[in-house]
Amino acid sequence: MNLDFDEAELAFREEVRAFFAEAVLPAFRTRLRAGLRLDPAEIVAWQKCLAARGWGAPTWPIEYGGAGWSPTQIYIFEREAARAEAPIQFHQGLELIGPIIFTYGTPEQKARYLPGIISGDDWWCQGYTEPGAGSDLAGLQTRAVRDGDDYIVNGQKMWTSYAHVATHMFCLVRTSTETRKQAGLSLLLIDMDTPGLKVRPIETMDEKRHSNEVFLDDVRVPVANLLGEEGKGWDYGKVLLDRERGFGAASALRLRQHLGGLRAAANARSVGETPVSDDPVFRRRFAQIEVETIAAEMMVMRLMADAAAGKDSGPRASMLKLRWSELLQSITELWFETLGNDAAAFRALDDHADTVDPDIAYALQGALNARVTTIYGGSSEIQRNIIARRHLALR
Repeated sequence: MNLDFDEAELAFREEVRAFFAEAVLPAFRTRLRAGLRLDPAEIVAWQKCLAARGWGAPTWPIEYGGAGWSPTQIYIFEREAARAEAPIQFHQGLELIGPIIFTYGTPEQKARYLPGIISGDDWWCQGYTEPGAGSDLAGLQTRAVRDGDDYIVNGQKMWTSYAHVATHMFCLVRTSTETRKQAGLSLLLIDMDTPGLKVRPIETMDEKRHSNEVFLDDVRVPVANLLGEEGKGWDYGKVLLDRERGFGAASALRLRQHLGGLRAAANARSVGETPVSDDPVFRRRFAQIEVETIAAEMMVMRLMADAAAGKDSGPRASMLKLRWSELLQSITELWFETLGNDAAAFRALDDHADTVDPDIAYALQGALNARVTTIYGGSSEIQRNIIARRHLALR
């Protein structure tokens, strides 16, 4: 990617930089540095703030309500967002199901769903994983049986992020058992207030509510909510997963934000008379992570360059997802070690807000939450298999 921006791009950068300087709240930074998301109400408020500026969907075409930006403009936006320590936009509506709707959906589906994604009025969750179908989505068993103008859906979904606050779910279901497993899947758009749909929380190590089980018992979904063609769900699902891995570009650019939090923690603590940040072992480990972070940023630029040139980036999205998730774990692990004895005093911030240093609590919640990044969106093992099949096998 050519980073010698022209005058228009430089002017755009200044516009974006000025917006973030005014809009980003200092209260966000401690949590975001630790790798945590904001609370759902804050995420919605941030989306509405961007939508009011016309920036609610940076990667979408103008005809669907998006900003219509070039890959270079998207890179500038995300780079300035990271520089300002701004939140990442919640991606399941914007970067996953939204583009599938405007590519494959009916005119009615586009008119019904796209505006709510951009405005923040609608929140989408992803109904993919099941108790017996995690990495192997072709093995999912949730059934959708046609009954007149409806599908009757029965099954269970697992690890459904933010299902408890979602208004809609895009759900992979099995509509046929008469063909090969992949060909029998379809993608349905389901309202979360539909009778027969129940959400139950899954307790996680970080003591934050984000994962859920979703139970579907005789849930009636209109056939009009079938996205694309029946039996094509596997194809759409693969596109969604590729987009989820590509979303790692924004996450990779945020790694410096996390490094800033780690550096601040090291500056604030000492071993004897020596600040942790001056300890040779710490400095060596920090430098290694920083070098690898720079390499991940270069990979983001190559992704953007491919997009600008209309090229297939091949397995690069999987390579980036693999690297940023492992780097985030390295950062939070070193941060945890840097806290030293302070880490032993950790209690859940929500339950002990009057006795726990928020910086410590958020850092430790972030370290625990980071463990899942090498699992969701396709585990690291899956990413390595994709890289091997799509890149190494070609050589």
